[in-house]
Amino acid sequence: MFNSTKEFIKEYKKTFENLYAFTYDQGTNEQQYIALGTLIKNKLSKNWQDTREQYLNDKVKQVYYFSMEFLPGRQLKSNAYNMGILPIIEAGVEELGLNIDQLIEAEADQALGNGGLGRLASCFMDSLASLGIPGNGNGIRYQYGLFRQKFVDGYQVELPEYWLRNQNVWETRNDQSSYIVRFGGNAWLEMDHQGHLIPKYEDTLNVLAVPYDTPMVGYRTKKINNLRLWSAEIPVEEEENYRTIQETEPIKEITQVLYPDDSNFEGRLLRLKQEYFMVSAGVQSIVKQIRKYNLPRKYFPEKIAMHINDTHPSLVVPELMRILIDEEHLSWEQAWEITVKTCSYTNHTVLREALERWPIDMMQSLLPRIYMIIEEINQRFVEETLPLYGEKLTWQTAILQDGMVSMAHMAIIGSHSVNGVAQLHTEILMNDVLKGFFTIYPEKFNNKTNGITQRRWIHLANPALTQLIDEKIGEGWKQNPAELKLLKSFEHDEETLNELGEIKYQNKVKLVKYIEEVQGIKINPNAIFDVQIKRLHAYKRQHLNALHILDRYLRIKENPSMDIQPRVFIFGAKAAPSYQYAKQIIKLINSIADLVNNDPDVGDKLKVVFFENYGVSLAEKIIPAAEVSEQISLAGKEASGTSNMKLMANGALTLATLDGANIEIKEYVGDENIFVFGLSSQEVTELGENQTYNSRYLYDSNDRLNRVLNALVDGTIPNAQQEGGAVFDALVHYNDEYFVLEDFDDYIKAQDEIDIVYSNKNEWNKKSLLNIAASAPFSADYTIKKYTDEIWKAKPQCSGKEGVHPLSEPL
Repeated sequence: MFNSTKEFIKEYKKTFENLYAFTYDQGTNEQQYIALGTLIKNKLSKNWQDTREQYLNDKVKQVYYFSMEFLPGRQLKSNAYNMGILPIIEAGVEELGLNIDQLIEAEADQALGNGGLGRLASCFMDSLASLGIPGNGNGIRYQYGLFRQKFVDGYQVELPEYWLRNQNVWETRNDQSSYIVRFGGNAWLEMDHQGHLIPKYEDTLNVLAVPYDTPMVGYRTKKINNLRLWSAEIPVEEEENYRTIQETEPIKEITQVLYPDDSNFEGRLLRLKQEYFMVSAGVQSIVKQIRKYNLPRKYFPEKIAMHINDTHPSLVVPELMRILIDEEHLSWEQAWEITVKTCSYTNHTVLREALERWPIDMMQSLLPRIYMIIEEINQRFVEETLPLYGEKLTWQTAILQDGMVSMAHMAIIGSHSVNGVAQLHTEILMNDVLKGFFTIYPEKFNNKTNGITQRRWIHLANPALTQLIDEKIGEGWKQNPAELKLLKSFEHDEETLNELGEIKYQNKVKLVKYIEEVQGIKINPNAIFDVQIKRLHAYKRQHLNALHILDRYLRIKENPSMDIQPRVFIFGAKAAPSYQYAKQIIKLINSIADLVNNDPDVGDKLKVVFFENYGVSLAEKIIPAAEVSEQISLAGKEASGTSNMKLMANGALTLATLDGANIEIKEYVGDENIFVFGLSSQEVTELGENQTYNSRYLYDSNDRLNRVLNALVDGTIPNAQQEGGAVFDALVHYNDEYFVLEDFDDYIKAQDEIDIVYSNKNEWNKKSLLNIAASAPFSADYTIKKYTDEIWKAKPQCSGKEGVHPLSEPL
């Protein structure tokens, strides 16, 4: 890499001048960043190439992770850190008279995901590379991503996210690996002279899928994996057919935005088109790769694992069948055996409405050959299942039902493994949401609790905490997170607890400064920093948090001199453009913020901050400063959560329902180091089944709750009459779907307990330390090791001299 700072400086100057033909000191921050990124990429390219060649020459088994979202965050600092060259770069940049933080900030966040799903996929890419496991990502290179969120008078407004404006230095366009993806037209089969049924197509819309490859750099290893993102373009040989800009739109729009608005037919059709585009291009490239192994097709599952991350890539199953039958000329039975052994599926939701279903006529018209294969898969499944399990179970689990194609059913039937992402989530899948499939395929089901990469969320986001841990227990935890448990030995060490408290305070001071810069709000760094950062959805219950803020505000207004622990409530969330209720909650919280932040009676006792355009880089600023982690979804609705893990690892105490991975966090950290409230998943189920819940009764009978709910509609909150009314109606008149009012009193009680515990700083710091010490089991490295050992059966390719430590058990 670089042997010295002097060598780095020399190469940086040369790289900059080669790019821009003037000296680095005349460049903008963006140009200086691009030159630095280009230099780092040049340095890793040899290992990237060597990794590809080694995988090919040794014919190793490779994992292909299909995901609609990847949310990698900024790559410059992460790549330099994983390569072991960050200290030299930081010293060299300073010697050049540049500001490393400004160069890092000049990199645009890659707008390739929305929330936990995309961030999880990126954590997995990091862990695969760091463990030396041959793993590849497969997704879409969105031109604008989801959207850039802007608040205008408190309302969410969606703007295009021009993240590619100044180029993405980490990607490499790879034209020679482009493929044609067909849409629409007509498809039929004809027999050739060898007796093979050959598909014929006419009047199809042909789209060229062009790959952009990005290196996935492992920590302290020479193995560099690949993230392949596809861009939709016009095939060169068909360019003359597109005479106007309007005629090119149906192709260009395929890879323009993440999650097109699905509230209308055109939006749903585009989303299905995106899913097949990503899947078809990816599967075609994989089949081309396995051909280079020069092995009989029966060895396909021994060399390839295809993972379906959520339902979006479920068309992997029929697309692999199409290629094996139509192009490789295998029999149906041979192709099906290969497909099931190759594919595995992760379910990410217990919400039935989130399990994708597409109208049969839409699938048939857009993907005629694929639909023929889906029909055959369904027919064979029904014929096999009917005599064994009867009509009711068979039709409940069929892929085709009620005029719709069930993507989750297809993924389950076409895979050898189906996993949930937290113990409770998996149990709910087996006993409720996917109970029929668990009856038919009990051997397929397993749990793989989600994880995060501490490399980004502690090492890089919280360097002061990292240094403290290094000083106390050594650096072994960086490659073997299990060693974090050694921190428990310091729980009674006052010096360590004070140092931990000071680190948290300094991180809060940094965030206070940033909040004042971007929002103009003055924050007291001695207040509790209470954080809820996640996608905006009613089941995640940001509005329960808002009701507590209102309750706290009304108590202060009633007694402005009351002695109450100051609290800053911090939100970060985007709502789907078509999700009106979620957008109304955002407006309501912003209006509450305007109310409390400008009330002189409140002063420093209460502040509310709602960040615009929440994403990875913003999370890296918020999480190290967080002290309370709000994980308040209705029990049984959140699959896992990953913000809970990031916040815990940085010493925040979790305020949680017994939902998702919160249950496992509680088991590891201990009952006394987490604040638990609310209904259990079983109680939620029982309330739903016996239909005895009456939110109107709670409103009428609970004076405290009544006062807070009235504040939504009586003019207490300025400029939110409509939004307050919408939330009031949902909670009171429409019987409160997510039991917000039922959990309200218990939530307030837990919040009051937080105030009491926080008043004893030594006790709080002790609990914070124990949370960090117990966070190792939620490392993505452990999650990936379980996927690899139990599902994918891929082998690490690192040599001992690369410094990769074997993982020991976390506890």
